Amino acid sequence: MIISGIEAEGFRNLSSLRAEFDGGVNVIVGPNGQGKTNLLEALYYMTTGRSFRARSEAEMISFTADGALVTMRARLSDREKEIKLELSRQSRRKIWINGVRRKNMDEISEHAAAVLFCPDDLHIVKAGSSPRRRLMDSALSQIYPRYSSDLQAYGKTLEGKSRILRDSAEKPRLLELIDEYDDRLAALGARLIHYRARYARRLSEIASGIHRDFSGGKEELEIIYRTVSVIDDPSMRPAELYPLLLDRLRQLRAAERAAMQCLSGAHKDDLEILINGRSAKKFASQGQTRTAALSVKLAERDIFTQVMGEPPILLLDDVLSELDEDRQSFILNRSARGQVFITCCSLDRSSGFAERILPIYEGRVDGESV
Repeated sequence: MIISGIEAEGFRNLSSLRAEFDGGVNVIVGPNGQGKTNLLEALYYMTTGRSFRARSEAEMISFTADGALVTMRARLSDREKEIKLELSRQSRRKIWINGVRRKNMDEISEHAAAVLFCPDDLHIVKAGSSPRRRLMDSALSQIYPRYSSDLQAYGKTLEGKSRILRDSAEKPRLLELIDEYDDRLAALGARLIHYRARYARRLSEIASGIHRDFSGGKEELEIIYRTVSVIDDPSMRPAELYPLLLDRLRQLRAAERAAMQCLSGAHKDDLEILINGRSAKKFASQGQTRTAALSVKLAERDIFTQVMGEPPILLLDDVLSELDEDRQSFILNRSARGQVFITCCSLDRSSGFAERILPIYEGRVDGESV
């Protein structure tokens, strides 16, 4: 997929934005608060159907507008596509592809992918397990549409069971439904774990090589997938994982009733990141944290390229500012395949790699130089 241009009105601070892009490296430059990250968010949202910042679609609408309209032009599978998306505070989003109304963006998202690195991605290394699960879920949802539907179903089932456990003290008859919920959680969880284990193994293989080069051969990175303790081999077929998960839920039934929450399952999965055999979460320096996070995201892009046959869109939000010149050059050389969008506050080393430079000010692209 190559994005050729975008227009936006009422999307965060992007007011009457018009921008044309090159199929290579695009550098978006401007002071803080002018809309650089908002533009990347619009590109990511129009490619994947999800925001990497907003919890609801209403958050993406400008404070001064009742709705937002974003139109993106892209070449997908050698065909030109115009994707138009309308957001409203009063109704669900509306989508048109080449002028035809669609229920969702599957026609785009099933054939396109985007990899993002932003400052918040440092949490991949240092924070709790949630950012690392989101890393897996975001990637796998783009690669396998079935995974995305299973993940949504798992979340709804988990929410339903959690509600039963919370309300069971006052309504004990609700516990009669637990068997059904546990069976569903085990079946869906088995499929999620199977895919996550395979993805984590490949991610570790690729990220370790990138990190080794990134650190000049001084450090070794390893990623280990951690899931339910009774599972020795998470890459087993879902049919083999299912009885193990179900048995574990039955063992914990009394404990879950007492705690009034679900104590085991795919929703507690994690990735353990090691640098030279030590926990990066506990011991990594700030520089090691950034290098490890970038290695993981570049590995994610390589996996997408292998699966889909072409590089995904790469969005780098304020990546270079905290890196020395050698690491900046490594990232830029490693990234300069396919279409790339880089944001920065002032022209830096990335400008030497740029096919197009787009200055942005107060939510508008004022002009461009090639």
